[in-house]
Formats: sequence, C-alpha cells, structure tokens
Amino acid sequence: MMPADHSRRAIIKGIGVAAAAGALGATPAQATVAIPTEGEIWSNEYWAKKGEIPLWMFRKRIGAPKPGEPARPVVFFVHGSSVTSQVFDLTVPGKGEYSLLNVFARYGFDCWTMDHENYGRSGRTSGNADIASGVEDLKAAVEVIAHETGLARYHFVGESSGALRAGAFAMAAPERIGRLVFAAFTYKGEGSPTLAKRAEQLAYYRSHNMRKRDRDMIRSIATRDKPGTSDPAVVEVLADVEMQFGDQIPTGTYLDMTANLPVVHPEKVLAPVLLVRGEYDGIASVPDLEEFFNKLPNGDRQFIILPGTAHSVVLATNRELFWHVTRAFLTMPTPIVT
Repeated sequence: MMPADHSRRAIIKGIGVAAAAGALGATPAQATVAIPTEGEIWSNEYWAKKGEIPLWMFRKRIGAPKPGEPARPVVFFVHGSSVTSQVFDLTVPGKGEYSLLNVFARYGFDCWTMDHENYGRSGRTSGNADIASGVEDLKAAVEVIAHETGLARYHFVGESSGALRAGAFAMAAPERIGRLVFAAFTYKGEGSPTLAKRAEQLAYYRSHNMRKRDRDMIRSIATRDKPGTSDPAVVEVLADVEMQFGDQIPTGTYLDMTANLPVVHPEKVLAPVLLVRGEYDGIASVPDLEEFFNKLPNGDRQFIILPGTAHSVVLATNRELFWHVTRAFLTMPTPIVT
C-alpha cells in the first residue's frame, strides 16, 4: 500500500459534514464519467467518526485532486467478515496485480474503502460489528467522501458480507447510491453448505462478540469451496497482512448470516444491481440469488456467474473476469428509453 499524505487527513464529525452534504444536492454518480487514466497512483488516508468511534478510510486515484477539476466517479469497496480493507489493496510480488484499488483507479475511478468497526485500523469497541453496525459505518464514511469530492452518490462494490453491508446501506440511504455490485452475496442462505456448516457454531456467535481468525482460517477462504481457484502464495500474503491486526475478528456478520437472513430485501434496493457469483461459491447458491434477482425492482440489473472461481472473486486466479464485468456495469451508458 502506498504511503498516505498525512497532511490531508480528515476527521469528519457529524453535524458539520451533514450540513455540507446537504448543500451538495442530488449530484448523481452517473454525472461523472470514468475515463482510463495514466500516471502515478496517489493515495491518502482519512478518518470518519461514528459517534466517538474512529473509522479508518483509504483512497486511491490517479494523481492528487486539484481544485476545479471535474469529479471522477467514486467507487467504494466494502470488505467482508474475516478480512479488512487490505484485501482490496494487496501487493503480491511476481504474481501480477491484485489491488482492486489500483485497477479501478487506472480505469478512471476515485476509489475508496474503509475498515469497519473492530476491524483493521478502526476503533475497537465491545460490539460485534454486525450488518446494522456496518450500515452506520458507511453512513459516516459517505460524509467524508461528500466533503472531499463534492459528489453525493457513489458506486458500491461489496464482497460476501461486504455485499450485505452495501445492500443494507442502499436500503437505508438510497439517495447515496449510484450502482451496486454484490459479489459472493447471499439472500436467504438457502442451499449454502458453507452457512449450514457455520450454523453449527450459532450458540457461540450469540454469546461471543469475537471469534478466532488465524492464518489457517484465512487460508480456508480460498480453499474451502474449490482448491486451485486461487494462488496459495497470494493467500499467504493476505494472511501476512491480516495477522498484523491480531487473530480475533467480530462475530456479528456470521451471526446475521446464520440466524438473521435475509438482511437485504430486494424490493427495497432501488438502484441498478450486478450480482456476481463464483462458479463454485459455497455461500451464494444459484437458486437463492435467482430469487433475489427476480425481485429487484430496477430493470437495470445483471446476474453473472464467473467460471473457475469460488467464494472470493477478488482473490481468484481468474480475478480479471471480475474486473471486466464490474467495470462494464459501472460504466453502463444511461438508458435513453426506460
């Protein structure tokens, strides 16, 4: 990860930023266009505040922002249950590009991500960081983005429970949403061998706010469905990065995914949606996703299955398939006839 320009750090507090965001109006994400860009990737870190809880945010784009330049479309990457935002910005020597932030910055996007409460560099509390908590995190995060970019709508890309967080946020704040990409998403969890196995620990999730997340658990993200769909060396790099934050991770999203589904109701997701499923994903069963897809109210929707991939399309050897379909969806022309 590139070093941050600490002179541009910002701690944004609720009232002042809410007023600033209100002055922005309803500038749509579609009003900005992603144009492939060459140059040095610029990065910066920021801090949002959810009450008294500090939430770490990170941003990458080509070149530092300049006063008066046109805004670039913002895409916000939302992490899942067992990893931090580092999963979107891996550097793996000799293995090619694994940073989604780098890839989409070069596509012309203004790329953002965050560590949710009790993850990574963000603040620690006694909570379990469930989906509802993640929605509140995103509410705080978008105020920072509004302050920095002048935009009021953003695209969201979430993987696994990150897709649930993004979907639940889209229900709560539809005025903030441009387009949505849900990867490794689950609706009711029906037909999921992974969730059935996970539910054996339901009593533990109900009684504990943290669970162990060691190196073997991180390795299992890439091996539990179909070994060979991700490079083991890449997963070791991810484990190296993640273990710096310790071997404990919140239980909230696991509890939601085993006891409280559905947490995203398709009838209430009004924005365009792309559902992406890895061919071998043990969480996102095809019938479950088809039911969700068919209930989405917006006709601008797609459901794509990526061959030779499993649960984590971000870490997949075939990850460029995910880049392709996501970029195509986020750059769809605005329909003339609706």
